[in-house]
Formats: sequence, structure tokens, C-alpha cells
Amino acid sequence: MEKLEHIGIAVKNLEEANALFARLLGRKHYKIEEVESEGVRTSFFEVGGVKIELLEATRPDSPIAKFIEKKGEGIHHLAFEVLEIDKTLNQYRDNGFELINLQPKAGADNKRIAFLHPKSTQGVLVELCQEKSKE
Repeated sequence: MEKLEHIGIAVKNLEEANALFARLLGRKHYKIEEVESEGVRTSFFEVGGVKIELLEATRPDSPIAKFIEKKGEGIHHLAFEVLEIDKTLNQYRDNGFELINLQPKAGADNKRIAFLHPKSTQGVLVELCQEKSKE
């Protein structure tokens, strides 16, 4: 892992959360993006080289909607930047970690992403992310 890339926070209302975090952090979000395949709308803030990703469900069957229903709003995941996500996933699997995603998929903020199951990471949902190539 290279660094903590972002902290994902599940929210019920993205506009309200954007206003709150703008007051909290003293700056506005720099991007809003929808990831249709995940049923989520995201907003990004940056503080000290780490991003805060706010996540709002766009449909009731999305992972974020299910998370909020079960646990309420709050920290959803920690995302770590990796250089070679395919190789890293194989290494984690070989070291006994349970993978949610066997292959990376498209995520927000120009990333390829995959998740490790919280059952194998002390209850923390861990996202691995790699910048998409700019080919």
C-alpha cells in the first residue's frame, strides 16, 4: 500500500453533508460524481493530502443504502492506494484475506477499485484503489 487515499463516509443527503463538511473543513468539495454501477453519488473534499468521499445512495438496493439502513450514517470504508491492484488482490487472497471483488471494477475519481471483506479485516471495509491509466 502506498498511502491512505480516502475515507468513505455514507450519508443520507449529499447536499446537506456537503454543506456540513464545507463548514467543518473550511473548504468546498471539488467534485461530485455518480457511479451508476454502484448506485451511488459521491462528493470529494481534500484535506492534508487525504480525500474525504461522501457517498449517497441513488437506489434502495445499493451497498450504501443497505449500509445506512443497517448501521446509519458514518464511516463506510478506508481506501488505500496501490500501484498494481490485480497483483495486490492476489497477494491479499494468498495471505488469507477474503475478497469481495475478485477483479477490480470502475470506481469514482478515475480509479479502479476492489474491496476486502470486513470479516477478514477486524470489521473494517478496506478498499484498494489504483489510478486508471490515461491511455
